[in-house]
Amino acid sequence: MIKAAIQTLRPRQWTKNLVIFAGILFDGQINHLTPLLRVCAAFVIFCLVSGMTYTINDIMDVTNDRQHPQKRFRPIASGRLSIGQATGLVVLLALVTFPAAFYLSAWLGLVCLAYTALMLLYSKWLKQVMIIDVMVIALGFVLRVLAGITVISVNYVSPWLFVLTTLLALFLGFGKRLSELRLLETEAGNYRKVLSGYTESLLQQYLLVVLTAIIITYSLYMFTAHPLGTRYTMMLTIPFVLYGFFHYLAILNNSTDAISPEEVLLRDRPLQITIVLWALAVMAILYIVY
Repeated sequence: MIKAAIQTLRPRQWTKNLVIFAGILFDGQINHLTPLLRVCAAFVIFCLVSGMTYTINDIMDVTNDRQHPQKRFRPIASGRLSIGQATGLVVLLALVTFPAAFYLSAWLGLVCLAYTALMLLYSKWLKQVMIIDVMVIALGFVLRVLAGITVISVNYVSPWLFVLTTLLALFLGFGKRLSELRLLETEAGNYRKVLSGYTESLLQQYLLVVLTAIIITYSLYMFTAHPLGTRYTMMLTIPFVLYGFFHYLAILNNSTDAISPEEVLLRDRPLQITIVLWALAVMAILYIVY
């Protein structure tokens, strides 16, 4: 039961919560111990909060998940974790995470509550509304960035960071819809009504539009991402971003399975190397060169 409960929290998807570190990274404080520890604590809390919302979603979607070729193996859908046990897990997490969030920062507590409410609305209604379903996912990523900012005193956070986060989440969301559509084929609309409104060609157009916006936004952001504001060495990180997105797009288009972004991140070595090199380049420029 413990193993099933942990699987229900979907720890493999906690990689999404790494965007919590975006604020402290670009604010130049990631080498300061106290702020870093506070953001790490926010990361752990948000992982548990997101795990709680995944559990609630699985409880609400148990009937549909049993018809899905992959999701039917989830603990609740397969019966390895009962509805009662899953409900108890949700209550336990709520009693632990929300007080911990408010203790760390009142604003973090409010962000966690807002994220939970948003995901409840998503699970109940919003995921059935075409385009809105992906936009809600994007808002969830913005809340993650805010969670990392609320626990530290930041010198300056560029609005470009929030725009970029939104676009990145939209790209990943539309990509996931495309992979789901390919996996479920003609049964897509039966499993999830919103999928009947999407087509492969439409989603590919969405991906190209959003990817173009990401490249432009990231390039413009790099002009002002340096703390001194007048040095443009951060532009050197653009090639890593270009390769990473082009590589992910190639994976998405060459795969016939429903591959979620977090699974690609955990499995694909070239993408992992690209992200590590990008992070090292950013840290070298922001913390060593200047």
